[in-house]
Amino acid sequence: MPTTDDSRSEHATPGAGELDARKAAILNAVVTEYIGSAQPVGSQHVVDAPGVSVSSATVRSDMAALERDGFLTQPHTSAGRIPTDKGYRFFVDRLGVTSSLDPVGRQQVRQFFDHAHGEIELMLEKTSGLLADLTDCTAMVVGPSHESAAIRSVQLVRLAPHLALLVVVLADGAVQKLSIEFAEEVDEHRLSDAAARLAAHVLGIPLAQVLPTATPSGDVHTDAVVSAGIMGLRALGSAEGGDQLFVGGSSRMAAAFDAVDTVRSVLSILEQQLVVVTLLRDILDTGLSVAIGTEHGVEPLASCAIVVMPISVDGVGAGTIGLLGPTRMNYPLALAAARVVGDRLGERLSETGR
Repeated sequence: MPTTDDSRSEHATPGAGELDARKAAILNAVVTEYIGSAQPVGSQHVVDAPGVSVSSATVRSDMAALERDGFLTQPHTSAGRIPTDKGYRFFVDRLGVTSSLDPVGRQQVRQFFDHAHGEIELMLEKTSGLLADLTDCTAMVVGPSHESAAIRSVQLVRLAPHLALLVVVLADGAVQKLSIEFAEEVDEHRLSDAAARLAAHVLGIPLAQVLPTATPSGDVHTDAVVSAGIMGLRALGSAEGGDQLFVGGSSRMAAAFDAVDTVRSVLSILEQQLVVVTLLRDILDTGLSVAIGTEHGVEPLASCAIVVMPISVDGVGAGTIGLLGPTRMNYPLALAAARVVGDRLGERLSETGR
């Protein structure tokens, strides 16, 4: 999988690296505390943090300086402070690749993929649920496009005298199905013969490149069944242009935000598949693996952060993992979960395609 674990880009926040070690430690402590408590953080919660070791008065002075520099904000006059998007960006940029899942999380991922079998779409859907459970975020999994995958097998299953089910297995493990209705009654013998001729015409060919006609068999009725099968395959191939999106844990947004309007806006975006897929792709294109607040450019998600990781199969991009949560999401956990699950999913897709 490509190394995009470093969430920084050449467009990282100006001045983010100008903090001295103590202010950086204080900011780190405030962000960590706020992620866990969702409550404004006072100096007493920071004085004993690693790298601080100064008096409460000095911490208050440094927190005031961090506020002036735009890293912290004070929601109420007498309350503690909370991170701004700039503060979160500084925190995330310093994470690097040090975050890892705890033993319970690693065991959960291992058990999931040990038992993840069957159709690829079902596995991707369940993977989004796994990520949501691991991170308590809304998880998005964009599956690989099947249009370039070669046809591994094709079958025609008789459902009724005039009806059959076209079942196609692709080299990437995907299984596609389509009902085909015939003008005339087709018996099992003719259907079997047509299925064999259809397989000879399409096996090893990418789904999107199936030729419109096959070599005639000499029997017009069998040829009609083969033609219907080819039409079905070409219909599946032309329908594969869109990316598959699987969303898990969307209901968690209700617990993440107090404002009903914010929840409604976020859920509305999640219902728009093209918007979500494009958003994840655009974030990766900027060189980021984390987009915070307004960095992703989608106004209804201004109070959200998005973690993105590519899925890679044998060095080739095969989809994307995304995690959506409030800007106070647990970034170390989200990055670690996306990285581990993305690696394991890429390995499983590679095994399926062999």
